[in-house]
Amino acid sequence: MKPVRIILFAKAPQPGFAKTRLIPALGAAGAAALARHMLLCTLDEALAAGIGSVELSATPAIDDAAWRDTHLPDGIEISDQGAGDLGARMARAAERAVARGEAVVLIGADCVEMSADLLREAAQALHENAAVIHCTRDGGYALLGLAQFSALLFSDMPWSTDAVAGITISRIGRLDWKVHVGRMLHDVDEPQDLKLLTGGMGQT
Repeated sequence: MKPVRIILFAKAPQPGFAKTRLIPALGAAGAAALARHMLLCTLDEALAAGIGSVELSATPAIDDAAWRDTHLPDGIEISDQGAGDLGARMARAAERAVARGEAVVLIGADCVEMSADLLREAAQALHENAAVIHCTRDGGYALLGLAQFSALLFSDMPWSTDAVAGITISRIGRLDWKVHVGRMLHDVDEPQDLKLLTGGMGQT
């Protein structure tokens, strides 16, 4: 079976840069603090999953001053997201992993249900499927796992719209890949999403 690499895409949790849509509810500093908390929780869950390498794909690059106050856990690899839209950045990372003979699970740091168990289930699904996806209530996805690579899944995508998950699943179908569609998940992006944190990842 292929080793599975988890790649987490994240912005530096700096005021005015991360979780900007939550600033009206939390203020710039509060939104950044939540972003840092969710990032560190998600990295901890990814490491606890124990399914393979854990990579943080960071923007800006990790040596930027924006990351100075974020103390990342030991045991992770760190890469630079680089230029281009989200699709271009995700495609580069996924293609690199698949070229190394790995399956890849792409995630962000926004999902309250992201857990070691969920990541293990996704890795298991990739032993029997070419792709696994967990859609989010807003029409995006919180996890995309791939045992193969195709740029079709990332190019010319209307990112940050409610069409992303549907288009991605449709394109997987066009590739004639077997896909596992997991349970619906929830991201914290807007002020109304903050209620999802009660008793969950958002507890500090």
